[in-house]
Amino acid sequence: MSWNSFFTMFGGLGLFIYGMRLMGEGLERAAGDQLKNLVEILTTNRLMGVFVGALVTAIIQSSGATTVIVVGLLNAGIMDLSQAVGVIMGANIGTTMTAQLIAFKLSSIALPAIGIGTGVFLFSKNKTRKFIGQVILGFGLLFFGMQTMETAFKPLAELPQFIGFMTNFSKTPILGVLAGFMLTGLIQSSSATIGVLQALASQGLVNLSIALPILFGDNIGSCVTALLSSIGTNINARRAALFHLLFNIIGTIIFLLILPLVQMTVVLTSSDPVRQIANAHTFFNVVNTVIQFPFAFLLVKLITYIIPGEPEVIERGLKYIDDRLLETPSLALVQVKKEIARMGSLALETLKDSIDTFLKYDEKKDKLAREKETVVNELARATTRYLALLSRTSLPLDEYNSITYLISAVNDMERVGDHAMNILELAEFRNEHRLPFSQDAINELLEIAVKVQETFDLAIYSFLHWDEESAKKILANEEEIDSMEKILRNNHIKRLNEGTCNPSSGVIFLDMLSNFERVGDHSFNIATYVLDIDKNYKKLS
Repeated sequence: MSWNSFFTMFGGLGLFIYGMRLMGEGLERAAGDQLKNLVEILTTNRLMGVFVGALVTAIIQSSGATTVIVVGLLNAGIMDLSQAVGVIMGANIGTTMTAQLIAFKLSSIALPAIGIGTGVFLFSKNKTRKFIGQVILGFGLLFFGMQTMETAFKPLAELPQFIGFMTNFSKTPILGVLAGFMLTGLIQSSSATIGVLQALASQGLVNLSIALPILFGDNIGSCVTALLSSIGTNINARRAALFHLLFNIIGTIIFLLILPLVQMTVVLTSSDPVRQIANAHTFFNVVNTVIQFPFAFLLVKLITYIIPGEPEVIERGLKYIDDRLLETPSLALVQVKKEIARMGSLALETLKDSIDTFLKYDEKKDKLAREKETVVNELARATTRYLALLSRTSLPLDEYNSITYLISAVNDMERVGDHAMNILELAEFRNEHRLPFSQDAINELLEIAVKVQETFDLAIYSFLHWDEESAKKILANEEEIDSMEKILRNNHIKRLNEGTCNPSSGVIFLDMLSNFERVGDHSFNIATYVLDIDKNYKKLS
């Protein structure tokens, strides 16, 4: 192969992959968040998960991308592992759509599609039309890339060395599996690797016996994306990525054992070698799913054994309240206090994780804190809505008046989560810029952090039990926090003046103090609701 042919092939592959990505992204954007929501809502059982995984992957043109979505949902605790395995199986089926599309040999409309797609994308003001233009453009680029690769492969038909090299894959199938795995792992797309096989087949350079082992290896290589995305995630997310790998490895072993039967079956479906490869890809993934689906629970047990431990799952959604309780308003009021206290406890966990991350940066804890804060925000919105509905019921006057306090408490609990995020941002900035902190500064931050966490913890207890003694202690603690903040601020300014502290670190230190003081203020606010005292004598955050 000449350098010109090599670069033509390389460029064609680039166009193919880029076109596939454009088409998938356009479809995904046109659907908005609906695809992700579809995965969340419709995966209540494993069989439904297979259908959802196939549909979503057929749209976004990447089983790896679907598995990455699943890993993210598992990491956030939205989905459990038993639901995820169905989606992953379905994703393998959905990814065969690209090969089937290529087999229609629509290269003649590639350039018109590029022209039309570009025009629609550039001149449409409507976002949905723009995304449709992107889909058409991606479709055209995919087929133009395919056509370019076919042109580049033509000279290879005259090279007996290449023919001999490819024949080795049919004689020693395991070599084909390894080749498919490495190539797909490198370019992160099994569809692109299958496309290369189809381009070779269109020039008579590859037959089905050569293509099948490579195709099996492609499916294993497609797991690399999900494995990489699972690094630093929770146990269930890592288990899902491992399931994807084992699922394809087991399928490959099964199909290698019955390789002659597979080849004979696929040949019956079409006489066109390009279509045969597409059908083989679909056949492998559909049959592999049918075979392994009844035994998925055994695979889950095996994976749980390989990756032991209990996953740290953040419980999402309302736990203590639902709309049916509104028929008994007094009971609903008791339950809503529990829900608010639960939200506060999650905000406290977020605060603790953020402080720990500041003191010693931990990317895993950073992600976990952000996920918890997201749940805090969700709970705040849902609880506020519930309180608004509760205010329309026939509550006694004293209980009705307490709703105002409860809504304010929701706001204070949620704001603590916001301050935790501020601290997390400071932690990331400190880590990114490698800002040094003296041991004195660290000790001072630890001192006020302990007092702040203790006070907010007490505020949650006081609120849940409506305990006045605890509330009075909070008022005293908050004054102590204010006093500590002033002393530590003065100490730090003194260190800055003496040149013993880095100025950039100094700014971070003062921002940390401000956030701690604000958390103390929100604890104070909660105490005043319990004591039913006038807050106007103190300026509150």
